[in-house]
Amino acid sequence: MAVLLGLCHCNRTGCKMELPGFAVWLFVCLYASVVGYPNGRVREACASMVPCHGSSPQLSPEHTITVNGTEFKPGDNIEVHLSGPDFEGFFIQARDAEHLDGPAVGSFVLADRRRSQLLTCGRTKNSAVSHTSKVKKKDIKVYWVAPGDAPKRVQFLATVVKKYRIFWVKIPGPIISQPDVLSPTPPLYATSEAVSTSHPVSYISKPFSASSCGILKFCIRNPTNCDPGSASCFFLSFQQEESSVFIEMSGPSEGYLAFAFSHDQWMGGDDAYLCVNEDHRVHVSTACLKKRSHPLLDSENALEDVSWRLADGVLQCSFRRSICLPAYKGRFNLDNSYYIFLADGEVSEGGLIYKHHRQPLVTDGLYNVTGLPQDIGGSRAPRLIKAHGALMFVAWITTVSVGIIVARFFKPVWSHSFLLGKELWFQVHRMLMLTTVMLTSISFVLPFVYRGGWSQQAGFHPYLGCAVMALTIFQPLMAGFRPSRHAPRRQLFNWFHWSTGTTARILAVVTMFLGMDLPALDLPDPWDTYAMIGFVAWHVGTDVLLEIHSYCLVRKAEVIEDDRVQILQSLTSAEAEGRLFKQIVLTIYVCGNILFLVAFLIAINQIIMLLPEVLESSLTMLLLM
Repeated sequence: MAVLLGLCHCNRTGCKMELPGFAVWLFVCLYASVVGYPNGRVREACASMVPCHGSSPQLSPEHTITVNGTEFKPGDNIEVHLSGPDFEGFFIQARDAEHLDGPAVGSFVLADRRRSQLLTCGRTKNSAVSHTSKVKKKDIKVYWVAPGDAPKRVQFLATVVKKYRIFWVKIPGPIISQPDVLSPTPPLYATSEAVSTSHPVSYISKPFSASSCGILKFCIRNPTNCDPGSASCFFLSFQQEESSVFIEMSGPSEGYLAFAFSHDQWMGGDDAYLCVNEDHRVHVSTACLKKRSHPLLDSENALEDVSWRLADGVLQCSFRRSICLPAYKGRFNLDNSYYIFLADGEVSEGGLIYKHHRQPLVTDGLYNVTGLPQDIGGSRAPRLIKAHGALMFVAWITTVSVGIIVARFFKPVWSHSFLLGKELWFQVHRMLMLTTVMLTSISFVLPFVYRGGWSQQAGFHPYLGCAVMALTIFQPLMAGFRPSRHAPRRQLFNWFHWSTGTTARILAVVTMFLGMDLPALDLPDPWDTYAMIGFVAWHVGTDVLLEIHSYCLVRKAEVIEDDRVQILQSLTSAEAEGRLFKQIVLTIYVCGNILFLVAFLIAINQIIMLLPEVLESSLTMLLLM
């Protein structure tokens, strides 16, 4: 059995339901109870710290918690040890000693990323630590960072799982307290050893301020207009002071923050600056970026007035550099315009900088940080990739889906309605399918334009995308050779036409699922997956409803044996009886599709650009009904 500190959301002896629901419930609950959370993702246990292992906790703990100090000040770094006989799982928090049932206090920094991981409990990022696997361990070391609003007395608590049904809850640890008079000396972990420069290092006493952005400072913020004091804000500012520029950078990071000046929107040949958190000490370095390889850190640099701070899961650093540095190779002059990158990622125990785990933020244009102060945002998804995703969503969520519904269920309903000399259903179907071909073709080209070729980092997404593009082109070409209605080969054509279209739709949905999780598009996870599952369920549900409705009409049709013509006539008459019902269903379906589409377009920040076209085409479809 796997071990985990998790909470079951139902009682295994107290649920009564019908057989299908019971089977689903039994699988989910027993899976959570038996398999548990061996990877330590136990946020459900944040408040109680009680694992859902089906038994009561032990009373006499075998494990102890120790710290390296009895007093702390805001910003201090306290070393915390959990040790004892072999254990598989653990969960550590710090809480107000006067209110142990309250929320977690402060944040943690890891000493061993292989055996421990950070979790967010409540509103405080990295406010708890748990295991990464059920591999047995004897001790764990982490660092607790005191927040600026810490209570006077803080106590450490730990839940330890020795075996699945043998565990201790809220093992009390030492209590540390703030002194009555705060000392102005910097925290324990702000030392001159923390940076790769010979210049003096000081400690940043509080979060950066954005009040001068656009007035005295050139600022980049992500999300736009966020507060650099918050735990979710990436902030970069430049303020010119005579012949130098003072630079501030902050953001939520357990490893490193970095920014770079670039002549284009591609990595390579760039002037980079990194703040690296290695074993709770920050190194501020310059580096040169060569294509997509690891940055080459400079052995020395010309950065002055270096300062840094680690608090509440936020890494801050600031420094000053001259506008022109002719003696240092690779340093750009700051009185020119550049694209600006902002990235974050993890650092190994040996100080190796890992590739950023998300798409870097890149400014939309070239900017001169010593010019007119501005307060801008940036994008972690390039415009061409956003347009690619938006056009694919329009094509495969709206135009294809509605066109297929019309072709399958509205032939008898609109058989006597004509548009430009052709049956209405056929014209609507053809218009939507050709729109799909056009949108897919345009969208298909955009990633190649952006990447300058094939992407090796996109997994199966581009391969499936090429298959979808091929089928999308093949389908209208095949339709151009459609036999007449009564030709012998018409049945074979219908089968090929249906199978090609169905294959293309299935592959398109799979491709969209894969594409949504690529860092270049940067859709919110797991919202994007749930929304796409919702759309698929919406389409399948509508399809099934109309199939059932058609079946019911067929059952009502007058069946006249030995006369196939009258049977077909009766079938057509019965189908026409459902005209009003089908039009209502189609109207609701189109509106639902538009809602899904708008949600995805909002998520990729393309709604302002594409909404007029979407509404116009949707209004046209509604009028045709």
